[in-house]
Amino acid sequence: MADQIPNIFPAMRFADPDAALEWLSQAFGFTQRAVHRDEEGVVRHAEMSLGAGTIMFGHGDPRSHSVYVAVEDVDAHYARARAAGAETTRELQDTPYGPREYSARDLEGNTWSFGTYRPEQG
Repeated sequence: MADQIPNIFPAMRFADPDAALEWLSQAFGFTQRAVHRDEEGVVRHAEMSLGAGTIMFGHGDPRSHSVYVAVEDVDAHYARARAAGAETTRELQDTPYGPREYSARDLEGNTWSFGTYRPEQG
């Protein structure tokens, strides 16, 4: 396999992401890797790791979850998904925090996000 760097990451939402940071560390042994807050101090993006795995989360409806997949050519990936009839829920866009991304639903309504972002490994 040519690419041994992880590229699939669970992405979740928590009503209280600060409590989640503490609880995931205490209960499951996750290590905080990154926390990005908005002007009001609300966690917008957090990363925690356990072993070689990384999860990402932020503030929002705790029933909302998705999978984030880092791809090399997100424009080609987006075109392929659209050609196959995928329902896009967030159009392909350059984000203010750097990566180029889009989101779509699969055939049963699960949300998938694809983009150029890769959490730091190591």
